[in-house]
Amino acid sequence: MKEKIISGIQQVGIGIKDLNEAWKWYNDILGFDIKIFDDTGTAEKMLPYTGGKPQDRRAILAYNLRGGGGLEIWQPMGRELIYPKEEIILGDYGIFSCKIKCPDVKLAFETYKNKNVDVINKPSLSPSGIMHFFIKDPYNNIFEIEEDNFVFADEKKTTGGVNGAIIGVSDMEKSIDFYSRILDYDTIVYDITGIFDDLQGVPGSTNKLRRVMIKRSKPIVGPFSQLFGSSHIELVQNLEETSKKIYENRFWGDPGFIHICFDIRNMNKIKEEIQAIGQDFVCDGGRDFDMGDANGHFTYIEDPDGTLIEFVETFKVPIMKKLGIAINLMNRDDKKPLPRYLLKALRFGRVKIDRMT
Repeated sequence: MKEKIISGIQQVGIGIKDLNEAWKWYNDILGFDIKIFDDTGTAEKMLPYTGGKPQDRRAILAYNLRGGGGLEIWQPMGRELIYPKEEIILGDYGIFSCKIKCPDVKLAFETYKNKNVDVINKPSLSPSGIMHFFIKDPYNNIFEIEEDNFVFADEKKTTGGVNGAIIGVSDMEKSIDFYSRILDYDTIVYDITGIFDDLQGVPGSTNKLRRVMIKRSKPIVGPFSQLFGSSHIELVQNLEETSKKIYENRFWGDPGFIHICFDIRNMNKIKEEIQAIGQDFVCDGGRDFDMGDANGHFTYIEDPDGTLIEFVETFKVPIMKKLGIAINLMNRDDKKPLPRYLLKALRFGRVKIDRMT
């Protein structure tokens, strides 16, 4: 059997009430202006997380060609959204924050202040020695803007794409083992405990926390690896308060960060490895699932605290929809990156919008 390949973070999913409004904000403020698909349909494969019945939705997958993972913006249709009853704080179980690559953190800080973005704190050094700060979008989602000079296409943007996530956990050792064995985040960058100045102003930052940053030791390979670049995950455990599950009594697609998705090759090998630790896919879309003009195989598993992890094995990605031009990945070398010129052709999916004021 072929080996498991995890090419990187493909996207982080965000549940939103008004997709058109949110798309405008993520397009302008965070630079996610390359639209891969815009699809309206029914989520029929997520029944354990949609109240046991199919739910109508609209979704946009967008990228920032400076490099990094994308954002998959979801709007449930035809039902009332369920919002968190309490403020989400560091250590709550689930995805607390989405990390964004940034070449010049201080410039981004000034740019966002001038654009009236809700800036939570000032740039400061993280425990790994990089500059970072936090912002909040208009929909109460927190993004961490962090120093990272990775560039796929130099588009002179303030920020790049997704660089990882902050995920709340209940049992740090169990979570470290899970993310190492299943997702190959097997290297600990730091493991520290305390109350941290660099988190000042972030909800939950006054509590004593254990923070563990993990990254992958394996080289990044696969068709889209040159676009995604490296990434890391910060696991956070609240040592003072009883944490809550972010999506407790809520549906997948309700407001917030709903999943973190990894671009992979060889889904059967993924299945074999998760079954070896006594788990299985909690949802499986099958090998012929379409999202607009894109096609692939998606599955989901849960981390030890129920955070949804998505795997997507992509078979086809549209490049120029009007001309019917797409990238076909079915018979390619799983480890070989796609040519840079072909990935840069994704720019034909760029959507220009009126800028935010």
